[in-house]
Amino acid sequence: MTPELNALTLAALLQGLQFLAYSVQANLDVGPGYAMSARDREPSRPLSIHGGRLQRALTNHFEGLILFTIAVLVTTLSGQSTAFTAACAWIYLAARLAYVPAYYFGLRPWRSLVWAVGFLATMAMLFAALL
Repeated sequence: MTPELNALTLAALLQGLQFLAYSVQANLDVGPGYAMSARDREPSRPLSIHGGRLQRALTNHFEGLILFTIAVLVTTLSGQSTAFTAACAWIYLAARLAYVPAYYFGLRPWRSLVWAVGFLATMAMLFAALL
């Protein structure tokens, strides 16, 4: 497996962990009755600040993972895996790992800077595939 595919696999596992963390927090915040319901109405209790942050970090990872997956597939399927694209993939993963606690603890401007690092690493992989 290429380093890029390894990083993609670990990023997917990270997303699973993020989903688990959000689900646990959301259940604590809104209660199991609402969590197990059909959710036809708004919850009687809102998400906590941290629950909302975990939800937004998870949504952001879904969005970022789409572009990263495209970058990994283009790089891998075209046989253009290099030390540069591997480094970009690991940088993306490191940024995603740092993003969750940065968002959870409300670290500004670090959260945005960490996001930018991951995004730029993904874009660099795509540009490298075109060269």
